[in-house]
Amino acid sequence: MLTFSCCGKESAQSIAEKTQLLRGIQRGYERETLRIDSNGKLALTFHPSSLGSKLTHPWITTDYSEALLEFITPPSADPAFPLSFLRDIHRFSATKLDTLSSKEVMWAGSMPCILSKDAEIPLADYGTSNSAKMKYVYREGLGLRYGRHMQTIAGAHYNWSLPQAFWEHLHAQCQSKLSLQDFISERYFGLIRNFLRFGWLIPYLFGASPAICESFLQGRKVDLETLVPGTFYGPYATSLRMSDMGYQNRAQDNLHVSFNSLLEYTTALEAAIRTPDPFYAELGVKHADGHWQQLSANLLQVENEFYAGIRPKRIGKRGERPAKALQTYGVEYVEVRLFDLNPMVDIGILPEQSSFADVLLMMCLFRDSPPISAREQAENDENKRRIVNRGRQPDLHLLVHNREQAFRPIAHALFDDMAPFAEILDTAYGGNNYVTTMAALRQRIDNPDLTPSAQVLAAAREAGGYFKYAKHMSQQHHASLLAAPLDTKTTAKFEASVRDSLAEQKTLEASDTVSFEDYVAAYYR
Repeated sequence: MLTFSCCGKESAQSIAEKTQLLRGIQRGYERETLRIDSNGKLALTFHPSSLGSKLTHPWITTDYSEALLEFITPPSADPAFPLSFLRDIHRFSATKLDTLSSKEVMWAGSMPCILSKDAEIPLADYGTSNSAKMKYVYREGLGLRYGRHMQTIAGAHYNWSLPQAFWEHLHAQCQSKLSLQDFISERYFGLIRNFLRFGWLIPYLFGASPAICESFLQGRKVDLETLVPGTFYGPYATSLRMSDMGYQNRAQDNLHVSFNSLLEYTTALEAAIRTPDPFYAELGVKHADGHWQQLSANLLQVENEFYAGIRPKRIGKRGERPAKALQTYGVEYVEVRLFDLNPMVDIGILPEQSSFADVLLMMCLFRDSPPISAREQAENDENKRRIVNRGRQPDLHLLVHNREQAFRPIAHALFDDMAPFAEILDTAYGGNNYVTTMAALRQRIDNPDLTPSAQVLAAAREAGGYFKYAKHMSQQHHASLLAAPLDTKTTAKFEASVRDSLAEQKTLEASDTVSFEDYVAAYYR
């Protein structure tokens, strides 16, 4: 019988007997999307007040730019809820954008629309409270360090956690001497390490950014081909968003953040936010007039500046640093950050993505997960680099223990390893959704033309370029969202959330009693 590691071994049958525990898996999505004007250019307007306060609204906020919307779903044990709720957010937001004089819509793709000069990309402004100012200065620092264009790239993040009852069962079965929370953290870090080994499956199966607008490059020379004037592409690329020219932080290559344990991870992040960097120091924290342009001159301003395809997460207290919250309370959930937006879909995400992620994460949890050496991490990074740049190349090879091996047999072997977990999840939820989804996705291994990246590239070629294609899809999705308005009860719920968030922001702004400089100093203490 196939077995899975559990500080010893636990059989598939034993896990299957406890499948009802898996019905408590919590899932949620975060989806980013740029606002664009009627010409398809980045919107330069403020975040609409009709969407509430981007500082305090629980579901509708912004990421880096004033124009980069971010939609957040509450966690739910119902697998269908996150995308259903996300669709409601889109429908509500589309209605509000349609009332603006600029008639804005949401950009469909991960790679941005036509952009102007770097300095003209508006930073998200969250108000006058200290927490709002800190968010703004942090973003100004990101632009100073890496450029604002990189920050306009959009994606989807999948938040995932196993229920407490599951962990209690596994803790008892493994007869662990660790406390329950330490055991949970240890197992989540094992999951993360395996995800770093095998997460390249996500950009291969779901990558949807094989082409980019010339304006994004701002004159940089890249190793891409010209699809049509104004559009560059990789013939076999799956996710340029995840490539070196996308949302990657080459400046962080020397940080060496380890995922081998919670202690090593948080210690590395703590060191990074306290270690001065000569280049950032030369740029300066403040202008001569006292204007802040970054929070610090250290390797990282805050822990979240560290980029990773998956993160351990813990919701801490307001103002509490992420590493401190992890150290104090342990890992609560993981955030998968490798999903491109699918421009063929009005909300950018399909149900198959969460189904696949559930199966992959379960496999990563129960597969042996030894510590990752520096050599292996370099191998993992190289495999992801090959997939995002040329994943559909017919003769593609990946590295396995420092040896070249053909991509397709490796991918099929991983699907074989994931198959029992798809069956277990189907047993838990009833039906055959997981097994059917995995069988359909598996076809993309031998037929790359079935991948979203191949389909997007073909559509962009037919439309006369990436910009024309993405603009058309953005407008089409906007129309379809408007054609399916929310019911009265749901609309009232969203309108109330807008009012509540605006009131909460005013309360926060009235409650500050310390200077911004003291607020920042207290945060780092």
